[in-house]
Amino acid sequence: MLDIFTKMSLLKQNDERMRAVIKSGRLVMPYYSVRGQEAIPSAISTLLRDTDFICTIYRGTHDSLAKGCPVDKLWAELAGRVTGTCKGKGGPMHITHPESGVMVTTGIVGSTMPIANGLAWGSKLKGNDAVTIAYFGDGASNIGAFHESLNLASIWKLPVIFVCSNNGYAEHTKTEACTAIDEIARRADSYSMPGVRVNGNNPLEMYEVAKTAIERARAGEGPTLIEAMTFRFFGHVFGDDDKYMDPGEKEERLKDDPYPFYRSFLIDGGHAGEDELAAIEAKHKDEIDAALQFALDSPFPDADEVRRDVYAYEVVE
Repeated sequence: MLDIFTKMSLLKQNDERMRAVIKSGRLVMPYYSVRGQEAIPSAISTLLRDTDFICTIYRGTHDSLAKGCPVDKLWAELAGRVTGTCKGKGGPMHITHPESGVMVTTGIVGSTMPIANGLAWGSKLKGNDAVTIAYFGDGASNIGAFHESLNLASIWKLPVIFVCSNNGYAEHTKTEACTAIDEIARRADSYSMPGVRVNGNNPLEMYEVAKTAIERARAGEGPTLIEAMTFRFFGHVFGDDDKYMDPGEKEERLKDDPYPFYRSFLIDGGHAGEDELAAIEAKHKDEIDAALQFALDSPFPDADEVRRDVYAYEVVE
């Protein structure tokens, strides 16, 4: 329980600091806030091993941090510095840190799923029990890669878990306005795999559903589709005024903030004391302070970096 809270504390504070730093003008970047969705990767990553993989999307800094991506290297990448996870050349939409199992952050909607299948197929060929998590949003469940990936994963019984963070909006469009089915998890029926809808704002419910799916994958029983119901506290991208959101709905949904809910649950249930949780929060504040300073103190990539880490080919007549 404390492991989940520890991750949630880091993710919440990291998002708050990112938004504050962008507002201050100290860093300039496209940023897709994850505030409100912290419980999903926190519960899942508590169950993952260092040797397991994740593939995530541009709204995925919380997924990367929860899996173990170093905070200082992540901030350096956000700042475009050479000490970042991709030498400052990927930025916030392309965080990658294979050492912690963060295999790709992609800006292409839905592309985590076929990549996750490849990683899961590799694990199966090697005969190990590593699992791969493919994170994506509700809008991505409407593209071809979703259906192709679920179909192939089921046929080959791949050790992959498809995690749809359904925050109610596909960019600027409400889910029900662009998705014909009323429950994305039911799409799993078409591909002969379990499909589960869960309250993604409840860390304990999220943990139990993820535990079943991960154990099933490790045992060679194939994939699972998880639809984690949550809410996006801010617009699609930082600076978006979210006028397309219904004000009444947003006000009501903000009451379901998973962080204070879980914090109060731990204290009221006698699982942790106020001082213990406050100490965890203070530690993360200091860690993020240090990571931000590390990023700002690091150099930008030199001009020669534009020619490194790329493929070159020659056309032979």
